[in-house]
Amino acid sequence: MKEEKIIVPANGYLMLFVFLVLFIGGIAAVVAYKNPWFVLSIATALFIALGFIMVQPNNSRVLLLFGKYVGSIKKNGFYWTNPFYTKKKISLRASNFDSERLKVNDKLGNPVMISTILVWRVQNTYKAAFDVDNYENFVRVQTDAAVRKLASMYPYDNFADEGLAEDITLRSSVNEVSEALEKEIDERLSIAGIEVLEARIGYLAYAQEIANAMLKRQQATAIVAARHKIVEGAVSMVEMALEELSKKQIVDLDEERKAAMVSNLMVILCGDKDASPIVNAGTLNH
Repeated sequence: MKEEKIIVPANGYLMLFVFLVLFIGGIAAVVAYKNPWFVLSIATALFIALGFIMVQPNNSRVLLLFGKYVGSIKKNGFYWTNPFYTKKKISLRASNFDSERLKVNDKLGNPVMISTILVWRVQNTYKAAFDVDNYENFVRVQTDAAVRKLASMYPYDNFADEGLAEDITLRSSVNEVSEALEKEIDERLSIAGIEVLEARIGYLAYAQEIANAMLKRQQATAIVAARHKIVEGAVSMVEMALEELSKKQIVDLDEERKAAMVSNLMVILCGDKDASPIVNAGTLNH
């Protein structure tokens, strides 16, 4: 397979001077001498004019001679090339691509809506022009394919009951997922001479049919986690209270009264509402 060949054509300003001499001189000679042979000078000048080419910054021209690749011009400027060359313009500027929102299944089989934002540019003009049919359409199709593959590799989110606490997820592991996506797209687009500058998730959400159920599940998971912390803290506080009472010998509690005290404290500390204390005006036994 051929590789990209960078060329620098002839100076365009020099050939512009030759064009003006032949064109203006030919017209003047025809008028002055009435000789039709001077028309050849005008025709030659017009033929030379077909070879002028202007390359703007961050643009390129791929040159072909009767179907044969001649080279690529990447340096901006005003040039003159063989008039028989076919010139194909390829932009070297960075381009943004915001993919459509795709409905795919994550690692757990849950349907999610996902899209990606891709920043890319052409690095190899030969591959972009000849190794793929349409490099811009190639970028779109391969990006969608890479996003579908990426979504199937990771779960949308972690759930404690599924043992995924250590896994990378689409929602929380933004940097890891972006790196994996960029690597996957870069490998796919290298055949077209495309350089991936940045790739990241632009939109991510559960599909509409399961969005409400998953929201309730996330809320339930959060409530369970909060309750776990509350109970853990309550047990620690009850333990500290019993130790301090025993250490300072404020009151001597038997096992039955300790159990009652623990029960009351746990109810107070773990309850959703503030407790309403009842003051016992009699003895502890009445």
